[in-house]
Amino acid sequence: MLNAATGTATVKTMPADDAVHLLIVDDDRRIRDLLSRFLTEHGYRVTTAESAADARARLGGLTFDLLILDVMMPGENGFELARHVRTQSSVPILMLTARSETSDRIQGLEIGADDYLAKPFEPRELLLRIGNIIKRSATPQAQAIETLRFGPFIFHLERGELTREGELVRLTDRERDMLRVLGERPGETVPRQALVAPGVAAGDRAVDVQVNRLRRKIERDPANPAYVQTVRGVGYRLVVAP
Repeated sequence: MLNAATGTATVKTMPADDAVHLLIVDDDRRIRDLLSRFLTEHGYRVTTAESAADARARLGGLTFDLLILDVMMPGENGFELARHVRTQSSVPILMLTARSETSDRIQGLEIGADDYLAKPFEPRELLLRIGNIIKRSATPQAQAIETLRFGPFIFHLERGELTREGELVRLTDRERDMLRVLGERPGETVPRQALVAPGVAAGDRAVDVQVNRLRRKIERDPANPAYVQTVRGVGYRLVVAP
């Protein structure tokens, strides 16, 4: 069972910068702390949240490889949070719950959760389930995206070059950086915070202004964009050719 003795190690190790990043959402501080220590000591980077609202804030500014969501939380529960996440992201989700009824497991899987673990549980089982989910969700890296096509435009991600029917389109450094961030996740919603310039305080208005400038260079009608589209209340997405 999960306990303080099991969740504590004698040797402190720091996860690598490129280690798998987990978000643990649980209203029980003791569980959060134990899981955070245990998983960190096994090489994972771990961020915690005490509520669904706290988790939404974390998700708005960070990228995670797996979410571990407690079902029974006051206010917005884990099922409701998972349902919200699935409207915007395909990030893997592991549900934790003190209830083991089949109906609960089915509900979580119908929402889009990847796995389900009932409390109390053995920490080693949690490790195995996390490892299996990460392996299943890993995508082959044989074909890295080099260029993106949208309308008459082609954008080369590594070089940061945008061309229109063979002619180079002049971009500012900020426009190039923003297009690269959007292009690294084609078709996906990118939060505004991810488009903020390094070292600059986050501000929705500043990002919107930069996006509008970029649109004036690539959109036929900037007021009704076909390529850099707004996802209301969240951010933007780049619509590319299949």
